[in-house]
Amino acid sequence: VQLQASGGGLVQAGDSLRLSCIASGRTIDSSDMGWFRRTPGKPRDFIAAITKSGNSTRYADSVKGRFTISRDNAKNTMYLQMNDLKSEDTAVYYCAADRTFWRPGVSSIQSQYDYWGQGTLVTVSS
Repeated sequence: VQLQASGGGLVQAGDSLRLSCIASGRTIDSSDMGWFRRTPGKPRDFIAAITKSGNSTRYADSVKGRFTISRDNAKNTMYLQMNDLKSEDTAVYYCAADRTFWRPGVSSIQSQYDYWGQGTLVTVSS
């Protein structure tokens, strides 16, 4: 499956932005999906993940209450709604797919994701 992340851009602190991750080559309804981000000089960090059906989600503490992950399997697309953006949210955001048949909850571990998008840059000015 190929993943294409989009929706990044330059915004001001307090603004909102919605990222999209469109899959091609295979449907995403058999994959848990996740968002990660990398800030300069730091390793890539887990942000959010959602189960195959969309009925369960998981968030990093740093974005809980501000970011919302969702998916539309009919459109083969996952989203990340980001509200109340802060300068520390500036990063390249990556979407990923975990094709493991079953896990006891969505994973926050990068190595457990099988496919990755190319990343989209979000810059938040203070």
